[in-house]
Amino acid sequence: MAKTLEEIRKTRLEKLRALNQAGFSGYPSETKRTHQVGEAIEGFKELATLKKEIVLAGRIKSLRTHGKLTFIDIEDGSGKIQGLLRENNLGEKGYQFFLDHFDVGDFAELKGTLFETKTKEKTIDALDFKMLAKSLRSLPEKWHGLQDVEERYRKRYLDLVMNSGVKEVFRKKSQITKLLREYLDKQGFVEVKTPTLQPIYGGATAKPFITHHNALDINLYLRVSDELYLKRLIVGGFEKVYEICTDFRNEGIDRWHNPEFTMLEFYQAYANYKDLMKMTEQMLSEIVKKITGSLVVKYGEMKIDFKPPWKRLPYLEAFKTMAGIDLEEYSTFESLKKFTIKKKLAVDFKTAADFPTLVDHLYKDLIRPKIINPTFLIDHPYSMRPLAKRKAKSLDKVESLHLIAGEIELVNAYSELNDPQDQKTRWQEEMARAKKGATEYQVLDEDYIEALEYGMPPTAGWGMGIDRFCALLTDQHSIKDTIFFPTMRPKQ
Repeated sequence: MAKTLEEIRKTRLEKLRALNQAGFSGYPSETKRTHQVGEAIEGFKELATLKKEIVLAGRIKSLRTHGKLTFIDIEDGSGKIQGLLRENNLGEKGYQFFLDHFDVGDFAELKGTLFETKTKEKTIDALDFKMLAKSLRSLPEKWHGLQDVEERYRKRYLDLVMNSGVKEVFRKKSQITKLLREYLDKQGFVEVKTPTLQPIYGGATAKPFITHHNALDINLYLRVSDELYLKRLIVGGFEKVYEICTDFRNEGIDRWHNPEFTMLEFYQAYANYKDLMKMTEQMLSEIVKKITGSLVVKYGEMKIDFKPPWKRLPYLEAFKTMAGIDLEEYSTFESLKKFTIKKKLAVDFKTAADFPTLVDHLYKDLIRPKIINPTFLIDHPYSMRPLAKRKAKSLDKVESLHLIAGEIELVNAYSELNDPQDQKTRWQEEMARAKKGATEYQVLDEDYIEALEYGMPPTAGWGMGIDRFCALLTDQHSIKDTIFFPTMRPKQ
């Protein structure tokens, strides 16, 4: 009869007590490891030929006993190798001690020499062993077979232990972040850090999280963006700055949204959104090639070609050709609302309560799902980008871009509005939207307006969610799979 999980835990606790009573710690502070598993495998030929004694350490992933022989798989952060424990090497008491005290999941140290079995399996022939950390709970036998996918996120440590593919996703995310940083550093950008706690949240149209500072007795907001602080640095004389940070937005949770996420933002003086498009093509295509080995990325059933140049598609043209909506004709909320009702388009007017939110809703339903290869949606309506500079010859539009690939929004960028009077008017319009029922809007930041009044040169700003970019390059279909510990509803 199979043991329950609690019975297994009690048995392992008994083994731990027996280990301690025999004079050994279940959690010693020292190991004499000489090689990582990966190093041992890489130098296998030389080490095996010389019969050099080495010490490996790692978690026991499997354990198979055949009389006086026991085979284990031992894994550390660099790889996995087979271990062989034999009564002939360890003596009858030593061999039995291993069988009595060690389980799958334990961290162990093996001292021995390397050899290759008849089946060409690289193996360490153990001459001695040591417990490094006793595992009191049994590892899942078939972690991938679990039906409750949320458990993978709640217990990410087990997901990582049982699924090497998950580790690879996060290794690639680390590599992507490193490559982004290297590219910007080579371009002369300075990496900076700006406040996470802000007296006024800004830089994005999103709901904030509120916290309280006891000593100052004031409410503060967790940043929704670092944009306004980075642009203050441009005012201060820096010409190229960037930050890789965690942003917090008090919004719904779905495939592409988590309340906290990793964002890269950079700002460059004496540049505009056209410069950003060229830079984006160069930077991201280079990273795609280095991470995947190709400029064509397989994402689900799609094949996404990142070879530059990428398509530039004006926002209003996209609505005409892909959604059959002329936003110049339906340029007010009421006219566009009547059109959507007439066409029986599925719209929740409680959330899409004004023109910008209704347009954004239609874009997400009718346009974004049709864009596979990297495409810059450019020149958004003025009311949709409160921080972007108007186009000189078309004041109802702004110099903006949205990069879409594989139906995913990757980048939001624009020529920055540096006219303090225009910026203040735009924010006042945002506050008016709020009074009319908009649930997400930007707020007036008088201190930032004051900074602009000292003068900010023409500037281009760029932002990308690193979690989404990683998901695209690793064929993951939710950013939960690229965030170690995504936000989850607590278990009751």
